[in-house]
Amino acid sequence: MVVTDAEGRLLFCSPAEPASTADITHARKLGLVNLLADGPVVEILADAGYQGLGAQTGGRAVTPPHRKFKKNPPEWYEQMHERQRKAHSSRRIQVKHGIGHLKNWRSLARHHGRREHMSDIIQAVAGLLSHRQTAMAADGTRM
Repeated sequence: MVVTDAEGRLLFCSPAEPASTADITHARKLGLVNLLADGPVVEILADAGYQGLGAQTGGRAVTPPHRKFKKNPPEWYEQMHERQRKAHSSRRIQVKHGIGHLKNWRSLARHHGRREHMSDIIQAVAGLLSHRQTAMAADGTRM
């Protein structure tokens, strides 16, 4: 799980799980649900993997709109759903760019080593990327 600010700068990168885990389950294990529900008022732009997290956090986690009609939706619903989906996607693009910067590092993109070392590699790359982004922000340059 990766958390960035509105400009796509890396804020937090969680350790890797040893097996495949649903996004929302991983968020619950890390205590994100409790932190958002009881902590400061912030807005988290999440993808569809976190669907339902908004209800558990008092609306602080914003996910793409859920599709209510699967078969034969009315025309007005299709238009409304598409507008809401595009609005969410437009707000979330900087987050995706921040995650993309993390994935561009060769050690993560081409990792063929042991899984138990992956968390350490992710944390090291996240630290280097965060330092680089902070230095670039101080210089006024963009990534």
